Amino acid sequence: MPIKIEEYITGEQKNYYAEWFNDLSVEYAAKVAAARARMMVGSFGNVKPIDGALKEYRIDWGPGIRIYLIQDGEVFIVLLGGGTKNGQSADIRQAKKLRDEYFARKAMLKKSQKG
Repeated sequence: MPIKIEEYITGEQKNYYAEWFNDLSVEYAAKVAAARARMMVGSFGNVKPIDGALKEYRIDWGPGIRIYLIQDGEVFIVLLGGGTKNGQSADIRQAKKLRDEYFARKAMLKKSQKG
């Protein structure tokens, strides 16, 4: 059974991952698409934990490509894509912000469904 991977869309309807992906060159986009396909069949060998639920999928090609994601039950939520080591700190800060927003929105939804 394939693994479900979704892209996170913020409360403001912004999809940071899609915006990043759409700006990639054809070569980079192909590498990212291949990595995503590998994840969908359960290949997570290049995934490393960063902080709590936040994980980083490393694609070792060119200056390096990273996909930041979280796991929520059986679903992997792609938050953000990133590039080189120079921008990694900013990418991780943004991914943490998106992770926190995702879980806060999920908790609010759960609370509103109870009451």
